[in-house]
Amino acid sequence: MGTIVISAQDGLPSANDFRISDKAIALLEEKARVMDKKMEKSMVTYLSKLQRQEKKLKAKVWKKDSSLAKQLFDGIEEKYESLNQVPIQVSKYSQVYSGHLDSLTTALKFLKGGKLDSPDLTKALSQFSSLQGKLDQAEKIRSFLSERKRMLQENLERLGMLKSLKGFQKQAYYYSAQVRELKSLWENPSKLEQKLLEVLSGTEAFKDFFSNNSQLGSLFALPGGNAAATSLAGLQTRASVQQGIQDRFGSGPQVQQLVQENLQAAQEQLSDLKNKLSQYSSGAYGNSTSDIDMLEGFKPNNQKTKTFLERLEYGANVQSQKASSYFPATSDLGISLGYKLNDKSSIGLGASYKLGWGRGWDHIRLTSEGMGLRSYLDVKIKGSFYVSSGYEQNYRSAFQNIQQLRNLNGWQQSGLLGLSKRYQVSKKVKGDMKLLWDFLSYQQIPRTQAILFRIGYNLK
Repeated sequence: MGTIVISAQDGLPSANDFRISDKAIALLEEKARVMDKKMEKSMVTYLSKLQRQEKKLKAKVWKKDSSLAKQLFDGIEEKYESLNQVPIQVSKYSQVYSGHLDSLTTALKFLKGGKLDSPDLTKALSQFSSLQGKLDQAEKIRSFLSERKRMLQENLERLGMLKSLKGFQKQAYYYSAQVRELKSLWENPSKLEQKLLEVLSGTEAFKDFFSNNSQLGSLFALPGGNAAATSLAGLQTRASVQQGIQDRFGSGPQVQQLVQENLQAAQEQLSDLKNKLSQYSSGAYGNSTSDIDMLEGFKPNNQKTKTFLERLEYGANVQSQKASSYFPATSDLGISLGYKLNDKSSIGLGASYKLGWGRGWDHIRLTSEGMGLRSYLDVKIKGSFYVSSGYEQNYRSAFQNIQQLRNLNGWQQSGLLGLSKRYQVSKKVKGDMKLLWDFLSYQQIPRTQAILFRIGYNLK
């Protein structure tokens, strides 16, 4: 991790007294760059999917009402192309507020004001600005999709084609959900970011700078800020409103009563707005996905908002078997790689190695007693219980080298069906107990074990 240093100076530290290493700045820039790329990829991918849905809808509507199809879909391709373009210049008052991004941007601007003007610092600030642009564009897209969904829904309902909108709504929902998940990841600070903000926040110089230069400070009067002198351009003050009323209507008691009644009505409307805003994501405006509702019966697959790598799960398990007249005591050591199809099911492939232990404590001898190739499907039935199934090919003979495994006649098949129980071991590790029935074991000569019990662990 990079270093953050406060110079030993007399008096209170100012921006000139802080030093942050180029490595630390590069780490800050890298996190923003990665998130920027993910936001861009999500935007391009889902806009492309939505365009395809629009083409399908247009073809269906055209068959029933060509004039309505022209009205609904003419110029829509150009609109999607424009949504793919992110403005280079970012407005001071962004459509989406990210508290974490605002804090980091203001922190680096504070350091830059202290004559710490390195190329890495400028690059990091530029990357933060680019990320803010992606967040704003995502909100613009969300707003467009919400309005587009409403328009299509109204017109398709009149044609009795409401079900045809389901594909469009799914893609719109998943885009909005993925953006929300990416924002949540961004708002989770790294240790370096925590340290930087912790050090700076402990100084009056940064507090004053934040109050006057952050997005939050520009919107609200923060303690220590100069909000009174920096009112937002175009916004009327309470005093100017009162003066305008007096100039136009006078200052009699009837006028005052009328103003009071209207103020109460306005307060009620503000209260309603506040209740709606409480449904938005915490700490930001423009972060809602609630207005992209789905048709009745739709159950979102939360895995669709994750990347391919995020949907992978890694597993390891062990299964032991006591010695018999044919086989020594063995342990099957298995590894697996799974892919989550949805929130309730996953498929995967794996391999196992059968380690022989000998025929008792007095005759311990480590040998290679077999190999196995596995596939599986797990489906959640309730809580932490799953139905587990699988197909395996096992080489059950002892071998000395890999060349022996090429003898296909030595491989036997297994068909597995059973139950599994998953339990939490740590934040990233889950335990897994499986009780399986090998319904193909009765065909094997010599007959293999029919009931299998495996204990394993899955890594997220």
